[in-house]
Parts: sequence; structure tokens; C-alpha cells
Amino acid sequence: MTPLRMLPLLSALLLPGLALAQSFEPKNIWVNPGFYSAHFDSGKGLENANPGLGFEYPLNDTYRVTAGTFHNSNRRQSHYVGLYILPFEFYGVKFGAVVGGFDGYPDYRNGNWFPAIIPTAAIEGKNWGLNIAYVPTIRNRLYGAISFQLKYRFGTHE
Repeated sequence: MTPLRMLPLLSALLLPGLALAQSFEPKNIWVNPGFYSAHFDSGKGLENANPGLGFEYPLNDTYRVTAGTFHNSNRRQSHYVGLYILPFEFYGVKFGAVVGGFDGYPDYRNGNWFPAIIPTAAIEGKNWGLNIAYVPTIRNRLYGAISFQLKYRFGTHE
């Protein structure tokens, strides 16, 4: 799907989330360089390093909008857009899921967009953070992994 054709999907996911935002603060934007994926099927020749560029913006303590692009495990370019919902916290680690859409996986809908719900944990400091996600295996379509996403935000945070 071309970037212009994904605009309705992007709007449908992000606009309701932005309505929850108290006020926009650019210093709160998390930036990430992609993912590292530890695949369950390590003998399949998949790429574990998935470089890219992504953004995450917290709307409040529970919700964050996210969007980005990365070189996926099948050596193709993927895009994503979603909403993190992290309602639980245990010893400073937030738990929940990211709900959104992905594209670029050749064995799943011929590389077109598909919806996903991915269980996620987030560990965050003042400027550095780490998202850890469980990507389930979808037989003959998507290879499962534990995914690690290092993130950074600029500015002063207290």
C-alpha cells in the first residue's frame, strides 16, 4: 500500500489518541533506531537486527501513539502505526500491548497492511527506555520473536 493510501488507517489510529493528549511537548517524543529480534526459529536465516526509525509519543501514563519504519526480518522494508496501551505497572515496568498495523511481510497478505496486537513491556528512565515485545508466530506467515527496541528522548525530564 502506498504511503498516501495508508493515510486513512494512520488517521483512524492516531487521531483518537491525540485527543487524549493534555498538551503537546516535543521533548516527550521517544526516538528509536529500530528493533533487535531474537527469533524463536533461529535456523530460518532471519535477520535479527532490524534497523529503522520510529517515534513514540506519550499521551498520558497509559497511552502512547507510535509510528515508524524498519528493515524487517525478511529483509524487506516495513512500516507501522499504533497505540501502546500500558495500564499495568510492576516495580517500574509498564505492561500492556501495542495495537496497530504493519506492512512489508511478504508471506502475510502479500506484504500489505495487517492488524496486530502485540504484548509489550516498557522500562523507562528520564531519557533512555526499552520496549520489549512478544511477537507471536503465525504459521506460514510471520516468524515469532522477542523484540527489543531501545529508545531515547531529548530534553530535560524530571
